[in-house]
Amino acid sequence: MDRSSKRYRTSVAARRLLPSAAGPGRVLRGLDRLERWPGADRLISAVQSAVHAAPLGAGRDVLHGRWLGHPVHPLMVQVPVGTWLSAAVLDMLPGNRRGARTLIGAGLLTAGPAAVAGWIDWAALPREQQRVGLVHAATNVTAVALYAASFAARSRGREWRGKALGMAGLSAVAVGGALGGHLAYRQASGANHAEQVPHVVEPGWHSVGDVADFPVGQAVRRHVGEVAVMVVRESDNAVHVLADRCSHMAGPLSEGEIADGCVRCPWHGSVFRLADGWNVRGPATAPQPAFDTRITDGRVDVRLRRDAGAGKEGTGEGSEAA
Repeated sequence: MDRSSKRYRTSVAARRLLPSAAGPGRVLRGLDRLERWPGADRLISAVQSAVHAAPLGAGRDVLHGRWLGHPVHPLMVQVPVGTWLSAAVLDMLPGNRRGARTLIGAGLLTAGPAAVAGWIDWAALPREQQRVGLVHAATNVTAVALYAASFAARSRGREWRGKALGMAGLSAVAVGGALGGHLAYRQASGANHAEQVPHVVEPGWHSVGDVADFPVGQAVRRHVGEVAVMVVRESDNAVHVLADRCSHMAGPLSEGEIADGCVRCPWHGSVFRLADGWNVRGPATAPQPAFDTRITDGRVDVRLRRDAGAGKEGTGEGSEAA
């Protein structure tokens, strides 16, 4: 077989793997099938229950990254990935045996906390994302096992074996990273699902109905243009309005529980303050867009609060009678 035939076959194989004008390649088709595959759902439910039962208290929100405003897991994984990649670079240079082993050890020490944060986020995802996430986690566990074996081999003076195991571990890390990218960018895991609201709501006041249409203490779903909102009237006729789709995974807040001046998302339990949309409790890491309200001739008007979700009490006009 001549070289041109080999190059042709290689290019055909690459085209089958990658997407083209004809449609998705084998990689995307495989990932789409993984999202729909129910074979591991019983295992997923068991692991999810164990994660939810972990006595983490306030530490759960810390691991979600609520304090940071976005998930903390992607930030934490930079340390083990960076140290392992740096070790691979040192392995390609003469000497540096101690430096490469030290970097691998540092990666192993930091992989655990990063994995814990990832599991906490994973347990609050829809099933399609959990299926991909489970394989993502399994791939990363494989990488950790390979790097642990690499560290042990290097400690016993078996440098070439340690290097080979390290390269295998780095390959597993690459696959796990690709699956993590699929979760984050194609499936929008950890993204703010309410971010578009300020960009699509028209400026100015919008009527959402008569005051009498909103029972006291109950959430009612209405629309401002194309944006669904949740309207809650209190006993003193104060009216609170938030974007209805939860910033965590777009759950319908209007179907959630109203208590203590907050609404609890019915899907994953995120809690938002009615007064300003602040995310009081995760897994949501972003606040909920909030609206100013006024009552004019018995009708409720709303206007997007431009500092919506900033967590500042008393900003905007609140509920007022005109």
